[in-house]
Amino acid sequence: MSYRRHLRLRLENDPKNGGKKKLKLVGKDLSGGLPYDLFDLSELEVLELSPERQSCLLYRLEKLPKEIGRLVNLKVLVLDTNELREVPAEMSNLRHLERLTLSNNRLKSLPRDFSDLKSLQSLHLVNNLFEEFPLEVCYLESLTFLDVSDNKLTALPTEVSYMGKLETFLLFFNEIRSLPDSICKMKTLKTLWLGKNKLTTLPKHFGRLKNLDWGYRQHSSNIDGNPLRKPPMEICRRGPEDIGRYFAMKEGWKEGDPDSDYDESQERDPEEDERKVSRHTHNGQM
Repeated sequence: MSYRRHLRLRLENDPKNGGKKKLKLVGKDLSGGLPYDLFDLSELEVLELSPERQSCLLYRLEKLPKEIGRLVNLKVLVLDTNELREVPAEMSNLRHLERLTLSNNRLKSLPRDFSDLKSLQSLHLVNNLFEEFPLEVCYLESLTFLDVSDNKLTALPTEVSYMGKLETFLLFFNEIRSLPDSICKMKTLKTLWLGKNKLTTLPKHFGRLKNLDWGYRQHSSNIDGNPLRKPPMEICRRGPEDIGRYFAMKEGWKEGDPDSDYDESQERDPEEDERKVSRHTHNGQM
């Protein structure tokens, strides 16, 4: 029996992902890297390559072959807890990919064409080595969930507001010192985790984020663990409405934020977006 046929016989219907065709390779399956025959399984929709037990940690991927781009029907790709230092540019061919997990690796950057993953809705980049927020992610306009917790980020780019469908944005355990004003335009946000950073102030229009769940539930937004002074932490803990009132008093707004109903849709220049990503790439971010 050919190894390709052996792999096909291991395909299963994944109940967690609507019965999609799934293959899971762990442990000794990965000794010596990914089998080349894997990339001929064009029907594959879910691929899991993440160690699930302590014994499997001996067989972690150090490199993802460029042939991954041949699996054009992939919807879910799980690559957590490996030793990946880069993502091949060919991953941008996975135009149907909806969920990608790359947590617990050694990534410092993403390829320039990563922004071509226009179907991507959920992206996990926890516990990597990012010092700058990967600008390419800002152009993933279908994204609803993004977790970049436990990295080395010090700031967010203005372009974060381009993620116009984002509902969950997790930024725990970074080194972020300030937030761009543009984050206040992300009115679809429901969960924003900013805890354990180095924030001393919030943008003055933060009160516009009226859809944030701000309470004590597991999915509630969180801002604890920051040296906040403006507003003070006791006000921040009450949520966006009280934060908005604080800045209204400070700024002398008599009836709240004067621009709260302003249509903030941005006129974006595609050529300028391309130049920004190019500069980001040229500056050693690949």
